[in-house]
Amino acid sequence: MTRDDAEELAVEQALALVGGRNQMRGRANDQARDRPDDQARDRADDRTGDQAGDQMPHNQNPGEPADPHPTPYATPASPSPPDSPAPALPWDRARAVAARAGRGGPLAVVRLPLDRALGHVLAEPLAALTDLPSFDTSAMDGWAVAGPGPWTYEEGVSLLAGVGESPTDRLPDGTAVRIATGARTPADTTAVIRSEHAHVDEARGLLSTRRPVVTGQDIRPRGQECRSGDQLVPAGTVVTPAVLGLAAAAGYDALPAVPRPRVDVLVLGDELLAAGLPHDGLIRDALGPMLGPWLRALGAEVSGPRRLGDDAEALREALTSSDADLIVTTGGTASGPVDHVHPVLAALGAELLVDGVTVRPGHPMLMARLAPDGPHLVGLPGNPLAAVSGLLTLAEPLLAGLAGRPAQDAYRALVHADVPGHPHDTRLVPVVHRAGRAGGRDHVAPLRYNGPAMLRGIAGADGLAVVPAGGVRSGTEVEILDLPWAPATPWTEGCFT
Repeated sequence: MTRDDAEELAVEQALALVGGRNQMRGRANDQARDRPDDQARDRADDRTGDQAGDQMPHNQNPGEPADPHPTPYATPASPSPPDSPAPALPWDRARAVAARAGRGGPLAVVRLPLDRALGHVLAEPLAALTDLPSFDTSAMDGWAVAGPGPWTYEEGVSLLAGVGESPTDRLPDGTAVRIATGARTPADTTAVIRSEHAHVDEARGLLSTRRPVVTGQDIRPRGQECRSGDQLVPAGTVVTPAVLGLAAAAGYDALPAVPRPRVDVLVLGDELLAAGLPHDGLIRDALGPMLGPWLRALGAEVSGPRRLGDDAEALREALTSSDADLIVTTGGTASGPVDHVHPVLAALGAELLVDGVTVRPGHPMLMARLAPDGPHLVGLPGNPLAAVSGLLTLAEPLLAGLAGRPAQDAYRALVHADVPGHPHDTRLVPVVHRAGRAGGRDHVAPLRYNGPAMLRGIAGADGLAVVPAGGVRSGTEVEILDLPWAPATPWTEGCFT
């Protein structure tokens, strides 16, 4: 398989995940709510993640130096606080900043053949190049007739789709001719009679019908679907298989598209394993396998994850050598002894656009521009659900702008269960949509296992509820962030709820 084939396969696989947005799935389980002991444990998880900067624990034994690989970009064990630290942004403002950054420059346009356009975004409106259909055609197999019946017909004469020359250009009144679906109807055709509604008297050479004939029945007139120049779909539309079919029918061989943003993923942390069971203070890397497919589902072209460990010089080299539009890092965004993202960005003269967000989990997330015309960087916290929070808060709106996609439509849904909140910050909680019982309203149910280090809840979710400070009561409407796929199994009960 060539690299291009592999990329297209990855796009098709990502598109297969997309869909089912805003749909209500599963049977109602409107008693779903966190148990008190789960609430206490999850609040403890949030506090632990907050104190650690929402980072995964590093593999550091007592008595070891804070940084076993000191570099000019390493943060000292007890860093001096900056004179005027930038305040963390409210969650909605941070998303707005990311969206504006993605729309900050003109979009590139490439013309892609139809077999390579899947998953891209149209850079221009798609206008019809011809009338559709481009001539009057039969919508059914049957008989084209002119005038009132019964009709005479000529044995062995029929009109077929795709035949260059028609055996008859016009139909005189009182005559009929066999016709196939999609074939051009002769001039003066009154209607098409379906085969199952026709009666043929071969002895007399006459055709009659078992039902009344309505003028124009089962004929697709020229321009019924569109006229040449009509806008078929607007710019910003994602090219789906259906859009490809429409474009081909309208006469296109290639489409004007926005190139997919290119993303590099850098996984930081000496404590991460790429395979096998966790052991001896080492843990599995959950973000490396997750981020690539997630970013592809958001319309990006993603390189394989690079695992850099806790090495500031390796991070600097990776940032300066990348030719991606966006670099996503995992971990290292807080101010611990091996959190190198801030010092390296400062050494490179990067512009910090977002430095912390008042959201839980995930508040140490950041977004920077490495140079005025250079790539953007989104720094995700190392804890898995905190990283998902950063992905949806910063990377998704940024990528939407870079790819020319419209922003995700905000909508609200009824939440079934009390949802605890943070005292001051927004909280993002995995939820699943439920269908209302016996005419009741559709709603969302919060899922358990929603601590910053947990993925068990988000694995069964189809969205995240945006819970304001203080939490919400059952029956309250909350804003919903859709995930870019529907779950393969509509979880309705069990360990997820």
